[in-house]
Amino acid sequence: MVGEYGEPLLVLTLEAGDYRIDIAPERGGSVLRFDWKGMHLFRRAEGPSVVDAGCFPLVPFSNRIAFGRFKMGERLVRLAPNFPGTDHPHTLHGFGWLSQWQVTKAEGSSATLEHEYPGGEWPWPYRAKQRFELCREGLTMTLAVSNLADEPMPAGLGFHPYFPRDADTVYRGLHRGEWQNSGDCLPERLDQREEARDWWDGVAVAQRSVDTVYTDRAGSLRIDWPRRGVSLEMTPDPVFRHTVVYVPENAGFFCVEPVTHGTDALNASGAPDMRWLLKDESFSGSVMLSAGEIANEIAN
Repeated sequence: MVGEYGEPLLVLTLEAGDYRIDIAPERGGSVLRFDWKGMHLFRRAEGPSVVDAGCFPLVPFSNRIAFGRFKMGERLVRLAPNFPGTDHPHTLHGFGWLSQWQVTKAEGSSATLEHEYPGGEWPWPYRAKQRFELCREGLTMTLAVSNLADEPMPAGLGFHPYFPRDADTVYRGLHRGEWQNSGDCLPERLDQREEARDWWDGVAVAQRSVDTVYTDRAGSLRIDWPRRGVSLEMTPDPVFRHTVVYVPENAGFFCVEPVTHGTDALNASGAPDMRWLLKDESFSGSVMLSAGEIANEIAN
């Protein structure tokens, strides 16, 4: 069938209370729509590519690997550029977002998807799972990866949601560190503070242009749409210690991505920011998203 998103694909729709979510297993296990009382909390899918979706999973790593190369002992691993439709030189976001996922369970207001990578340019075969659970209080998204290789595998996880952006949209998130990047968003220097600092700092999202990683998250993440009178609280598990914030210029969206490690972590000495999984060992993390009404003005 041809769905409302303009291409032949399977769409799973889950509903609970005032929430609705549309999931496209065949398009990178992505979320096409996540609404509360009819308002889009994620950007609604705008086209047929996974980069047009509302959210997609990051597995088995997040963000960029510089020129797709890193060393594990004496072995040099080479990954091909993978950003759809561009010649972007740095391999991005793992393999899950560009793969078809299978539905292994769907009942009521929950669904489980699975994606298995047999090994190849990424030398370690793995199995990834996503679970979506809707209830009257909100949405819980869980992402897990299991190492199927006979040797230890470096692993990282994350979610890449796109949020609608109005002129007065406010993002609030407390972190102790902020990476300063090169022109192509590779990390150069970490600004570490004694106490966590709020990203907002009195400035609306539309007034900043950012693409970097914030480290050592403290508490939940929050997005307010004052004109719409709606707020979204995003509460990640502790494994999501870092947050990627991407605010492109002159766009109708921005991204706040809970992730387990920083950009190009595989090229840091010993890759200490990655989780090392033994054969058949798994690594998982969940994010809870809950919407509510707010006053028309944000208090300072």
